[in-house]
Amino acid sequence: MRGSGEAAPAFVLPRGATGFFRPEHGPLPETGLPAFRAALYAAARAAGGTVGGVEARAYPRSFHSASVTGGAGPSVVLCHAHHPWIAFAAQLRDWYRDEFLTPPPWSQAFVHAGFAVLAAETLTAPLSEVDTSVLSPSEWRQVRAYGIDTLGGLLFNSWD
Repeated sequence: MRGSGEAAPAFVLPRGATGFFRPEHGPLPETGLPAFRAALYAAARAAGGTVGGVEARAYPRSFHSASVTGGAGPSVVLCHAHHPWIAFAAQLRDWYRDEFLTPPPWSQAFVHAGFAVLAAETLTAPLSEVDTSVLSPSEWRQVRAYGIDTLGGLLFNSWD
C-alpha cells in the first residue's frame, strides 16, 4: 500500500513490454504491421507528406519502424511490436535510451487508429518512476547489462 505522500507510477508495464517471451506465459500480443502501415499513411496524409521505408520488426528488435516526410522534414516513427505504442525519433537506431522527440501534430492520426502516442517526457522517464513489477529476473539482467535507465530504452530495444 502506498503512503499518502507517494505518487503512483506514471506508467505500468504490461507483459511483453521488453519484447521478451516466456513460454510458460503463452505468446506475446502482437501489433500487426498492416495496422501500423494503415496508420502511417493516415499520418502522412495529415502531415501533407509521404511514407518512407517501412521496416517490420526483426529479432531481436522490439519495434517496427518507418519514416514520414512532411513539411517539417522527415520523422522516424517507432511502433512497439507487442503493444500499440508509437514513439518518434530523429534517426533510426537499433535501440534507444532517451533519443525521443515530441510527437508532431499529425501524430493524432495514430490515436484515431487505436495507438497510444507516447510523449518524449514519458519515454525519458527514469525506470524508478515506472511500475516494473512484471519484469522477470532475465529481463532485469538485460536492463542492467545494457545500462537501460529510461522507459523508452526498455520499450524500444534490440537486446538478445
